[in-house]
Amino acid sequence: MHLFRILSLVVMVLSSLSLSAQSGNRKIIDEVIAVVGDEILTKSSLETQYLQYLSQGQKVSDDLRCIIMEDLLFQKLLLNQAKIDSVVVTEGQVESELDRRLRYFISQIGSEKALEAYYKKSIDQIKSELRTSLEEQLLIQTMQDKITSDISITPSEVSDFFNAFPKDSLPLINSEVEVAQIVMYAPISEESKEAAKVRLREFKERIRNGESFSTLAVLYSDDKGSAKKSGEIGYVGRAEVEPEFAQAAFRLKPGQISEVFSTRYGYHIVELIDRKGEKVNVRHILIKPSIDYVGLEKAKEKLDSIATIIENDTITFAQMALLYSEDEESKNNGGLIVNPYSGTATYQVDQLDPSLFFTIDKLQVGEISSAFSTSDQRNREGYRIVKLIKRTEPHRANLDQDYQKIKNVALQQKEQLEVERWIEEKLENAYVKIDKGYSDCEYSNKWIANPQ
Repeated sequence: MHLFRILSLVVMVLSSLSLSAQSGNRKIIDEVIAVVGDEILTKSSLETQYLQYLSQGQKVSDDLRCIIMEDLLFQKLLLNQAKIDSVVVTEGQVESELDRRLRYFISQIGSEKALEAYYKKSIDQIKSELRTSLEEQLLIQTMQDKITSDISITPSEVSDFFNAFPKDSLPLINSEVEVAQIVMYAPISEESKEAAKVRLREFKERIRNGESFSTLAVLYSDDKGSAKKSGEIGYVGRAEVEPEFAQAAFRLKPGQISEVFSTRYGYHIVELIDRKGEKVNVRHILIKPSIDYVGLEKAKEKLDSIATIIENDTITFAQMALLYSEDEESKNNGGLIVNPYSGTATYQVDQLDPSLFFTIDKLQVGEISSAFSTSDQRNREGYRIVKLIKRTEPHRANLDQDYQKIKNVALQQKEQLEVERWIEEKLENAYVKIDKGYSDCEYSNKWIANPQ
């Protein structure tokens, strides 16, 4: 298997949705084209990946289908072995990873509404359709991690790896930044919270008097994704919704309506439609308390005051983030904003949302911005100040500036060699059959032991 395959092991979670959004009514005829252990590989899986590359404007080589085929065979071998070894991933892991990836795509496209409009599906529908696929991908990734878990690399190996590259072949590293933030969201008054609860109690009374839960959800719910479906969110397990939501929904009988309860999204009432095992299908109405705009302006003033204190005192930005920031993901990390795609604090500048890019573009390293408006994935309005921690200029890769990147690539190469050894070992005893239509591919590994 080549060092850097044209395909990654875990394909982008949203590829199937992207394909459906872009390829219209193109129909893929399905058939089994390979069997690896107990896992089958279908023609539609291969063609979906092929069309995905076409839709992205990727350069297409004559052997692209063969490259995709071998990568998919490898994934099936990993998945089959994961099941043999009883590798498991939890619902919580699946939900956490799904939410993380959705946050990234939402940040790239601008908002939840924009993502829903692009795919012509609600966020709940997107999550539902991708959940099974993601669970398989996490099993595959966990199995591959198991294979390479004992692999490490020394500084001398990193240096040897780097020095083996011809100097004129070293890659150009784009400008990168690290940014820290302190965020404050618009406060919500007790009066506003109480008004939301009163409104939901009124809806519940209207339903008792004969009005339709579905109609009220369409007209009044602040969850616009489910409101389009009469408030229905589809079958979900306990780990797939907020704990408070699960507690309310799972205690109901079909047709029953919950008391008013709160989650981080606002206040709800829920009607149970149906229950199948450990899954429930419910409708809900969400009312978000109105924000205090006077308090929001005070938050802006407070953030500007914090910036002044940091600049004129010995207290650090990280200490102030821990004390005052309301962003749970960054406050305990010195305010550092983590790149959801890489899991590090480093962003290439083209990965930043426009408001953040134009703010830090004016800053010198170490400078703090004035407060500017922001919103999170729940569309909470607020303000934030940011500090530019680090900025690199575009440059040729070198050990001084890019040691960690070079180390990662060198480690990946070493891990790849271990994966190739593992594939060779497993193929000695694995049951693999490949349709004769794919037997002419020049595979890197010995998949063709007994073609049909």
